[in-house]
Amino acid sequence: MMKRFLTTLVLTAALSTQVLAAPPKAPPRGDQGEGPYERLILRGVNLINGEGAPMQGPVDIVIENDRITKVVSVGNPGVPVIPERRPQAQPGDKEMDLTGHYVLPGFVDMHAHIGGSAEGIPAEYVLKLWLAHGITTVREPGSFNGLDWTRWHQQQAQNNTIVSPRIIPYVGYGMNANEPIFKAEQAREWVRDIKRQGAAGIKFFGARPEIIAAALDEAQQQNLGTMMHHAQLNVVRTNVVDSARLGLGSMEHWYGLPEALFTDQVIQDYPADYNYNNEQDRFAAAGRLWQQAAEPGSAKWNAVRDELIALDFTINPTLTIYEASRDLMRERQAIWHNEYTLPQLWEFFEPSRYAHGSYWFDWTTDEEIAWRKNYQKWMTFLQDFKNHGGRVTTGSDAGYIYKIYGFGLIREFELLREAGFNALEVIQAATLNGAEALGLEADIGSIVPGKKADLVVVAENPLDNFKVLYGTGHFKLNDNNEPMRTKGVRYTIKDGIVYDAQQLLADVRRIVAQAKEKEQP
Repeated sequence: MMKRFLTTLVLTAALSTQVLAAPPKAPPRGDQGEGPYERLILRGVNLINGEGAPMQGPVDIVIENDRITKVVSVGNPGVPVIPERRPQAQPGDKEMDLTGHYVLPGFVDMHAHIGGSAEGIPAEYVLKLWLAHGITTVREPGSFNGLDWTRWHQQQAQNNTIVSPRIIPYVGYGMNANEPIFKAEQAREWVRDIKRQGAAGIKFFGARPEIIAAALDEAQQQNLGTMMHHAQLNVVRTNVVDSARLGLGSMEHWYGLPEALFTDQVIQDYPADYNYNNEQDRFAAAGRLWQQAAEPGSAKWNAVRDELIALDFTINPTLTIYEASRDLMRERQAIWHNEYTLPQLWEFFEPSRYAHGSYWFDWTTDEEIAWRKNYQKWMTFLQDFKNHGGRVTTGSDAGYIYKIYGFGLIREFELLREAGFNALEVIQAATLNGAEALGLEADIGSIVPGKKADLVVVAENPLDNFKVLYGTGHFKLNDNNEPMRTKGVRYTIKDGIVYDAQQLLADVRRIVAQAKEKEQP
């Protein structure tokens, strides 16, 4: 109970000077994953390159060590390939016949916690679920298990000594500060300190404007990335436009954006008995926030949209994490919970007045309807922002509110489709856009010669149906009129190392089964 209480404090205020005992570190990679090979050839695939180009196939992709060196068209659909076009194998080459499979760039999850100490989630469970869903790069927003713990996993992932995506570690603003930060120079020194400790960026929740300004300015000088959850405790003084003008790189979720769109008020119209420390108050009122914002196409709407685009600002909406707010039953009954949700994680999701995001004290039909209307306007802004040149990325924030690692990001793809993005735009958001937001587009984010070999291989066409990417696959009838499930991602390639995604999923099922056995009386 106390751990759940402390988690709420850490996540909502980001002022904790202590970190709870971190879960066990991920075990060594052992014999999992093959490569990187001196030369690897993927034969006969359909290419979705992440840069907006339409699907092309069949092609052969040549990888040398962990870099793509050739992408060669070797024929036309429905007829045999043309042997003379194929890159010729050399002695010692590894060839994979993937005829008819689809290959995409590795996915980037821009809001991906490696579990939290309060939930007691082993790192292996999280990391393998991510890779099994094609996620090869994650931005870790907060490092709430401690920066040292997160940096250890970052370094091991970089060296490929554990099974893990690439990790970009951000630190929650003010975390582990020696004293409360109430002066600009204190903020600057804290930023310099976390840079020395190896952080790649900062996640803000808000502070006084002059403190935020100093911290953002110092972060730019230290070449640190910045992201912000514009918490209601500070958003009146620093909304999304305010922070973007100060140099913030990206916003998380959508808090601070409706507030920047107010025309008839300055402060959100809260119920008289609203209390921010009451999680149901907090999320119920959030579900009515977009209805207080300017209308699409209005002068205010267009001005905010255009200024954010001019500032090269990134929106990482994490639509997926709030989906239980509009359909609680769907999220509680998701088919993957039985085999893929750890019992301690499920317990963390359940209603509690102490735990962040466990706000199901008395969630009603009217609350869900308000959130559905919230989504409609929120999605309208995202579509409009994207269509005018704004950068939208994908993130999951899984580990909260009935969202499971890996599964949550694939659901984000579906929700962006609901918002109006076409399938290629969704893939670009999940790959190249994320790489650009992280400053890594020279190395990852698309399948072109010269970039690292971060790839996703799936047997079915994800542009036709994103459900084929789920670890539980897509539910359908086979040719014998029998219900069946497809297998999801077949291989995830990260840094040129080929992982069997189905084996990673089996490992996770084993971890969950063992945890359930331990809980048996």
